[in-house]
Amino acid sequence: MLFSNTTFIGIDPTAGQRPFAYAAIDSDLHLLALGDCYLDDVLAFVAGQRQAFVAVCAPRRPNQGVMERPEVRAGLSPAPRPGRWIHFRLAEYQLRQHHISCPPTPPHEKECPNWMQVGFTLFRRLEGLGYQTYPTSGASLQFLEVYPFASFCALLGLVPFPKHSLEGRIQRQLVLYEQNLRIPDPMRFFEEITRHRLLQGILPIEDLYKPSELDALIAAYTAWMAATHPGQTSLLGDESEGQVVIPVAELKRRY
Repeated sequence: MLFSNTTFIGIDPTAGQRPFAYAAIDSDLHLLALGDCYLDDVLAFVAGQRQAFVAVCAPRRPNQGVMERPEVRAGLSPAPRPGRWIHFRLAEYQLRQHHISCPPTPPHEKECPNWMQVGFTLFRRLEGLGYQTYPTSGASLQFLEVYPFASFCALLGLVPFPKHSLEGRIQRQLVLYEQNLRIPDPMRFFEEITRHRLLQGILPIEDLYKPSELDALIAAYTAWMAATHPGQTSLLGDESEGQVVIPVAELKRRY
């Protein structure tokens, strides 16, 4: 499959019912769109795509009890102790084994936080638009689950600074810039700092993206990696409850 006309979209629904961030890039990693919108608006955008990979920053579906299956637990290394980790999806258990923190997904949709429920709705609507679960060979419209914090950990090789801090935003934008996304170089922030600006309480943050936008961008980049360099990505979890795509071929033992 050729990707020259494919759009790679990242959607971060963690704002819940409020406007949430989305980003779109092309096959050359040029930024096509970045902003905030409501669910129906982003669905209208993805519905207009002929070829697209859409990465959603939310669980694919509620916990399906995979971690309760004896054969699954026996195949894990190290095998979890009896009764432990049953409230986590397999992907979440695997992330935590690498010391990447993540929230557990409850087994019933009504028990899930609002942002997860919005994510479930988004995945269902994508299916209704003809999108298929990644990886589906030859499918021109595919969706995938991503976890931005894990993606940033994997690309950095360590746990990043807090996402809402200034240093966390610079660090995240820098790692995306280093992956050749056509976005502003965040290091210019330091070139624009002057004594006068600091004394006046003015920081040159015009070219720094918001945390939600950075999450949407890493999602779009992960979608691009999954489509164009699948051998350099990792899939965690079980297909029945959702697999998380990470944009590196192999995770470190510990972050």
